[in-house]
This record gives sequence, C-alpha cells and structure tokens, in this order.
Amino acid sequence: MNIKGKNAIVTGGGRGLGKAVALALANEGVNVAITGRNEKNLKDTVEEIKNIGVNSAYATFSVDDEAAVKKGIESLAEQLGGVDILVNNAGIGDFGSIEEMPSETWEQVIKTNLFGVYYAAKAVYPFLKEKGEGDIVNVASTAGLKGGGNMSAYAASKAAVISLSQSMMAEWRKQNIRVITLTPSTIASDMSIQGGLTDGNPEKVLQPEDFAEWVRDILKMNRRALIANGSIFSTNP
Repeated sequence: MNIKGKNAIVTGGGRGLGKAVALALANEGVNVAITGRNEKNLKDTVEEIKNIGVNSAYATFSVDDEAAVKKGIESLAEQLGGVDILVNNAGIGDFGSIEEMPSETWEQVIKTNLFGVYYAAKAVYPFLKEKGEGDIVNVASTAGLKGGGNMSAYAASKAAVISLSQSMMAEWRKQNIRVITLTPSTIASDMSIQGGLTDGNPEKVLQPEDFAEWVRDILKMNRRALIANGSIFSTNP
C-alpha cells in the first residue's frame, strides 16, 4: 500500500528509534511530526525530515503530562492537516534491583512508558475516528513478555503496554483503526547502549534503522491485513 501523503506523529522522535522511524516514513513521502523533551534534537530532526521533501513539525512535551500531550497532539494535527498514523515510541529505561531502585524512579518509569502510550493514543483517537481509519503502533518490548532481574519497572511497564494495546485493538478495530503491538528485543539505541544492555555492535545487534524498516513495512500492508503483535530479534547477538 502506498502511504505517500499520509500524516504521522512519532513520540520520542528526536533521536534513537523514534528518529529512525520518522526518517523512514518521510522517505516514503509521509508528513511526519515528532515529539520529545529535548527541543534541540527535535529541531534538528525536523530539518532533516523537511530536507527529504515532506512537511514536518514538532512539539516539546513529556508524555507523562496528559494536558501537555493533548495540547501538543492537537497542535501537530492542525499543522499537518490531520493525523493518519501514531507511533507510540517515547519511553525511558531505568534499571536496578527492586530493593535498591527508589520508588519514585520505579513509578516514573510506569508513568512515562504506560501512561504516555495511553495519553497519546487517547489524544489521537478523535482524529482517526473522524477520518474513519488509521494506524496506532505501540512500541513495547520483549521485556514485557518475560521480566528479568534488575528490570522490574521497565518490564512491568512494557507488559502493561502490551495489555493496553490489545484492549485498544479490541475496541477500535471495528472502526478501521489498526492497533499494532510491537515487542522488539534489544536494539542499539542510545537508551540500551547507555544502560549497558548491549555494545551496539552493528555486525550482530539490531540497529534503529532495522526497526524503522519493520515499522514502515507493517504500515504499508493492505488495510485488510493487521499485524496484531510482532517481535524482532537480532539473528546472532
């Protein structure tokens, strides 16, 4: 399916996986708006997107703030002329043992990773409903399928995203809104490298552009098809 001319919003789009997805969609002719907390990263990425030849915009906010999310999404939808695609990518990864991680940190991971997906999807939904179709891609993690030591907050947040996303699919599927739940394994993003999860070796470890190509290809599938859940792994990490 040709997605040229569609309008997409990518949360956490100023760097890492979000930026890679934004650029991949822009190269397909999609107008892409991005969100994040670092305005410089957002500005730089918007310039890259515009240089590809499509429309772009950004909004600076934290996805854990519902009022800011709603205001930002509405502003971006107005600038783009509507929304067809939401990629819920924004998230944080704090790792540590249950007994040592401060409760405030644990709660913030849940607030950002789970509530951020909920707030953004809820803000975009009216635009998709009005159009009569659309796509929401929720980025979870294989950590949400199986927790592990020193990742209780992150794993719990991503498990909740998987369940929330499946509920969204059940509610919105009959309105021609495809809700896609993705559970990637470790990717050589800033977060995973800085968190010590991988050395990011491009010969062995998934790169952001691999993930971006996957998202792009899923969105290009004929609208009669829905990838409800999908995982991607490095072949030989």
